[in-house]
Amino acid sequence: MAQLALNDAERQALLEAYPAVFVKSFWQRYGLAVGAGVVAVYLVFCFFFFNVGAVLSDGRWDRAGAYLQDWYSWRAQPRLKLAAGQPVDVQWNNRAQYRTDGPIDWLVPASDGSVLVTFGSEADSLVVRPDMVTVNLNGQPHDVAVGASGVVLSEDAPEAMTLKGDKVLVDFGFAGSAEIRSSQVYIQRRFLGWANFWFDTKSAFWGMSLPQLVSTIVVGERIDPQMSNLQLAWRDFLGNGVWQHADIISKLIQTIVMAFVGTLLGTLVAAPLAFIAARNITPNRAANWVMKRTFDLLRSIDMLIWALFFTRSFGPGPIPGIAAIFFTDTGALGKVYAEALENVDDKEREGVKSVGAHTLEVQRYGVVPQVLPVFISQSLYFWESNIRSATVIGAVGAGGIGLKLLEAMKTNADWDKVAYMVVLILAVVFIFDNISNALRSRLIGSRH
Repeated sequence: MAQLALNDAERQALLEAYPAVFVKSFWQRYGLAVGAGVVAVYLVFCFFFFNVGAVLSDGRWDRAGAYLQDWYSWRAQPRLKLAAGQPVDVQWNNRAQYRTDGPIDWLVPASDGSVLVTFGSEADSLVVRPDMVTVNLNGQPHDVAVGASGVVLSEDAPEAMTLKGDKVLVDFGFAGSAEIRSSQVYIQRRFLGWANFWFDTKSAFWGMSLPQLVSTIVVGERIDPQMSNLQLAWRDFLGNGVWQHADIISKLIQTIVMAFVGTLLGTLVAAPLAFIAARNITPNRAANWVMKRTFDLLRSIDMLIWALFFTRSFGPGPIPGIAAIFFTDTGALGKVYAEALENVDDKEREGVKSVGAHTLEVQRYGVVPQVLPVFISQSLYFWESNIRSATVIGAVGAGGIGLKLLEAMKTNADWDKVAYMVVLILAVVFIFDNISNALRSRLIGSRH
């Protein structure tokens, strides 16, 4: 195929006719590289300004790992008291995972006064005596002498056993650890899962396997003559004193209601006010300006700040949470609604006006049908988003599951309950996100 050649005059004519195509500015040529360089310099500045390196190096990563394990496992923490000539005394700060009168398969007192503590199997275990603790690691025994003079660790002890001050630390991996002192041994025994999630130790169903539970509910004799076994199981589940399912579910429902009511009130107030803010609907510059600045004020103050304000004013509870969502959404939705109104097709308004309709009828039949799908779609999106926001503002006293979540975090020992509530929140957000998306798709699709 022959190539078309341009002479100098034709080339010059093209350059003069389309200079933007052939002569690129500095920013067109190097703008992307300059932008990337500015971002890189900014990130380096932030790294040193916020002292990120020192924060990472000084971080308690071992503690963070332990907290992470607490999300999906639970710990039993007995303390074995040692006294010369006396049997080892097993003490508990909290034995809520086990019945007080029941045996524990991994913590077995012996007739000679010693106690066997197994970490998965006897190959990884402790044999605790008043004057000696035998540590079995992978089947190899290692003795630690204990007494008034302190603890004595042999020089050939493995890496899993370390002498730290006046105590010996033994690491059994995920299964747990032990801290051997001269007068006592602290045990931390870890298990996968959430202890007593379905039933606490007071329930008749505690400790049952799934087949046993199903059999008892379906064909077993009534445990309580006043109700069926299914009703009793449901009551015991909700009344679980450790996990407090009834209270958590109630707080979760409260959070959903807070988000719904706050969004609904914001929608009902923002929609009519947006007609005043829209310049093409209300031809009054002063009214437009005042209403838009009102929207800016309401949405510029974060929902968390509103929640703090109303909580301090009216006390903790769902009402401050609803008010915080209402104020924030009124500002945000008002701005979105006003912009939608300013972009309506004036031909429909003129058509309604041409048949002699008065002002309200013009807005009702010429404007509302155009913007109603947008209004509802945005309100649904805000409702979905506010379910997440309601959790956060609940943590500052505005009620709902957020407050319950904060209480569990404060104990620094209930991270499994934190994980449980996070899973519930994620499930609710996922469900309402899909509902909102489906409704928005139908509304937007109905316009075509």
